[in-house]
Amino acid sequence: MSFLNIDHVSKTYGAGAQATLALDTVSIKADLGEFICLLGLSGCGKSTLLQIISGLEEPSTGQVLVGDEPIHGKTHPSASVVFQDHGLFPWMDVTANVAFNLKARGVGRAERTRKALDYIQMVGLSGFEKKYPHQLSGGMRQRVGIARALSTGPKLLLMDEPFGALDAQTRTTMQNELLRLWERLTATVVFVTHGIDEAVMLADRVVVMSPRPGRVRQIFDINLPRPRDPTSPEFMALVREMLVAIHDDMRLLNMP
Repeated sequence: MSFLNIDHVSKTYGAGAQATLALDTVSIKADLGEFICLLGLSGCGKSTLLQIISGLEEPSTGQVLVGDEPIHGKTHPSASVVFQDHGLFPWMDVTANVAFNLKARGVGRAERTRKALDYIQMVGLSGFEKKYPHQLSGGMRQRVGIARALSTGPKLLLMDEPFGALDAQTRTTMQNELLRLWERLTATVVFVTHGIDEAVMLADRVVVMSPRPGRVRQIFDINLPRPRDPTSPEFMALVREMLVAIHDDMRLLNMP
C-alpha cells in the first residue's frame, strides 16, 4: 500500500456562475521515502494541492490518505511543511525557531533544545544558534526552516517552492543539502516547483500538471543516479521532454 494516496481530489472555489475549478480529479500515489516534484505553469494548482495534502485546505471531492488515515482539515502528525516564505519568528533566535514545532507538541525544554541543536548541526548552521533571522542570509534562513520541519522526524515533508527566492548559486547549494538530508531520513517528499531543471535534479518522479484546472498531465520517472549531472545528455533529454509538455500547455492558453 502506498504511503501517500491522493485519490481523485478536486477543488472548487466559489459557487454558481462564480465557481472556479482549481483542481480536477487529481490522483497520485507515493511510497514511503519517495521524492515527488509537482511541476507546471503558475495557476495549475500545485500549491493548492500541497495545501490539501497538508490539511490546510479541504478538497471539494476526493480524499488524501497518509498511511491509511484520511486527512480532514488537520496536518497529519507525521507531516511537516516548508514554504517559500520560511515563516521564522523574528523575535526568536535560531535555536528557539527550530525548537518551536517540538514545543508545540509538548516536548520538554531540555529534550527539544537537544534535538534543535542536533538539527542545526545537520543543516550546517553550528555557530549560529543564538543568531536572529535578520542576522542571517536568505539561504541560512531557509536552512533554519528546513531544520524546524525536520525536527519532529516527519515521514511526509511538504515543500512549496522553498528555494524560489534564492539566487542560483544558493539554490544549487540548498538542493544538494536537501538531498543529503533526505537520504539520511526515511521520508516522502512532495516538492512544488516551476523549475524544470530543479525537478529533474531532485525527484524520483516528476508530476507535470496541466493548467486551469489542474490535472495530472504526465508523470516522468527520473531513473538517473545521484548526484546528477545537469550537463549530461540524459538529464538534458528529460528537461526537453518536460519543456515540450509545458510549452504545449502555454500554446493552449495562448501564452507567448
